[in-house]
Parts: sequence; C-alpha cells; structure tokens
Amino acid sequence: MRTAFIEQLIEEAKVNDKVFLLVADLGFSVIEPFAELFPDRYLNVGIAEQNMAGIAAGLAMEGYCVYIYSIGNFPTLRCMEQIRYDICYHNLNVKIVAVGGGYAYGSLGPSHHATEEFGMLRTIPNMVICAPGDPREARLLTTFATKHNGPCYLRLGKAGEPLVHKSEITEPLLLGNILKVANGSECAVFSTGAMLKYVTDFVNDNKLDASVYSFPFIKPIDVQFLLPLFKKYKKIITIEEHQASGGFGSAILEYANEMLNDAQIEQIPFIKRIAIKDKFYSTSGSQQYLRNLAGLTLDVADFNV
Repeated sequence: MRTAFIEQLIEEAKVNDKVFLLVADLGFSVIEPFAELFPDRYLNVGIAEQNMAGIAAGLAMEGYCVYIYSIGNFPTLRCMEQIRYDICYHNLNVKIVAVGGGYAYGSLGPSHHATEEFGMLRTIPNMVICAPGDPREARLLTTFATKHNGPCYLRLGKAGEPLVHKSEITEPLLLGNILKVANGSECAVFSTGAMLKYVTDFVNDNKLDASVYSFPFIKPIDVQFLLPLFKKYKKIITIEEHQASGGFGSAILEYANEMLNDAQIEQIPFIKRIAIKDKFYSTSGSQQYLRNLAGLTLDVADFNV
C-alpha cells in the first residue's frame, strides 16, 4: 500500500503544486522518488513527530496541502494534542499518513503496534478517517485526500499487500463511500483496512453465501448506502485490526442505533464485532501471528443466520 500511496501522491503533486510531504526519518526506498521530483516540497524533520505536526499546520496555513508520514502510532498517538489543537481545531488541510497500521510492524513489539488510533481520532471534530483495503483503494484515497480540504487520516499497511479488487475501480471515491466486493444473501461482512484480503479469501475458500463490503472510510460513512444494508441483512459481521472500543465496529453500532432512533429502520440486525479485546498483547511476532493471538479470525459458524 505504501508504494501505491507514494506513486499516487507523485501524480497528485504533478498537477497540484501545493502538495507537500513531511516525513519523520523513515520511508527510505519508498519516498525517494517524491523527494527527487519535488525537493522544494519535501522535508525530513527527523524523529520529531510532534514538531512535524506543528510544521504541517504552519505550512497548511500558508496554503499547502500537507502530508505527514510515519510509522503507525507515531504520527497519531504521539501527536494527539497537536492533531487536536494545531490541525483539527483550525480545520487545516493536513493529511496524516500512518504506514504499518494494526500489527503490520508486529515483530517490533507493542511500541510499534497501532491499534487504538481509530477510536482516538474518531472523537476529534473535522477529522476524516480512511483505511484502504488494498493498493487500489490506497491510490483512490490518496486522490480523495488531496482534493479534500481538511484534516484526513490515512492508515496504510506496510508493504506487499495483494490486490483484492481484481479490476480498476473506475469511479473516484467520494466521502464515506462503501465498496461491494462480494455478493451474498442474508449475511454480510463489513471489513475495513488490510483485513479485506483475509475476509474475501475466507468467504471464497469456504464457499460461503455472504456479501463482503470494504469500508475505506471509518468516519464518516455514507448513510444513504449503509441504510439499505441494515434493512437487507439479518446478520452483519464487522472485522478490524483495532481495539473493539471506539473502532470501526463501534461506529457501525452507533449508525445503527441512530437509524433506529430516527425510525429509519424497524430493528437492528444481529451485529457481531471481531476486534481486539481490551488488553495489550505484549508479544512480538508476525502480523498474522498477532492477528490470530488477538482473535481477529472468522469461523464458518459466524455466518449462521
């Protein structure tokens, strides 16, 4: 995903001379093409993520569309005060890019695990939260974020994620869009971020009659698309590489409750959330090992309606 992101950011920068990239002493072998093409719109600030957020705010005040780029939790959890006061309070045009969300940097231990940032960022006004399911979604979200005038968070995987969408997505992503990946009957899986490949493989390998939807946006979500899904499916499974508290599944439950309160739906479908339990897994290991340890797995029985 990070290669797809930087390639698309280069294309955006070619036509928009306000695109500016800040990195916190990483991205080597990835960001060099951007730095070589746009040396006046690139800066490595060093290992100083909070300062990077402040610099981004200043550049945005001067009219730039600023991207800040670092590993998982460092441009998010480490910079929450700067994100709230410097960026979101002023509704500035700053895009926060976290590479290696979830357990992608699993071998480096909990200090590099980014599994709480959705919940923290969701509560901050003006923030749009994005999590592509594959490199094609990453490209579209990069274009979206560049055109969107305001704060965005973009959670990427690490590297080498396979394509899930087998053909190009021809329509641009609009704020809150949901993408249908597979068609089924009474049960649906709502996936966000890099869990999408696992979900589609599980459904296909087990020949399950279930729909799969990718949610590139966690905040906001397109209510006009979501509403008929709550009416259509008897059972919905949400899955995310994030804590259960305050994450994607929580957002889905909140939307369902609001629709019920507004009499848009007569009842809420059965919703099963698959997310990380309220604990730290103080373990190093591969991303898949940690996903299994945290229970981020589907079971055929989950699809019984």
